[in-house]
Amino acid sequence: MSRTSHATLRYTALRAGVFAGCLVLVAVLAYTGIIPEGIGKSNPLWVVLLALVLSAPLSFVLLRRQRDAMSEQITGGVDRAKGRLAAHQSQEDGAV
Repeated sequence: MSRTSHATLRYTALRAGVFAGCLVLVAVLAYTGIIPEGIGKSNPLWVVLLALVLSAPLSFVLLRRQRDAMSEQITGGVDRAKGRLAAHQSQEDGAV
C-alpha cells in the first residue's frame, strides 16, 4: 500500500479526534466555571462553537502531514479520472 492509502479517512478521523478533544476541554472548563457557560440556555451551542473555533487552527497546524497526504490521494484520483475520460473521448473521436 502506498503512503497515501486511506489518507482521507485518516485525516477525517484525526480531525474529528481534535474536535472531540477540544469539545471535552471546553466542556470541562465551562463546567468548572473557568470560562462562561453561555447565556441562558445556549450552553451546549456555546460549547460546541467554541470547540470548533479552537479545533480549526489546531488541526491546521497539527495535521499538516495528513492533509498533504490526503491532497496527494485526491490529486492522483482526479488525474486518473482525467486520463480515463481523455481515453474514452479519443476512442469516440476515432469511431465516428
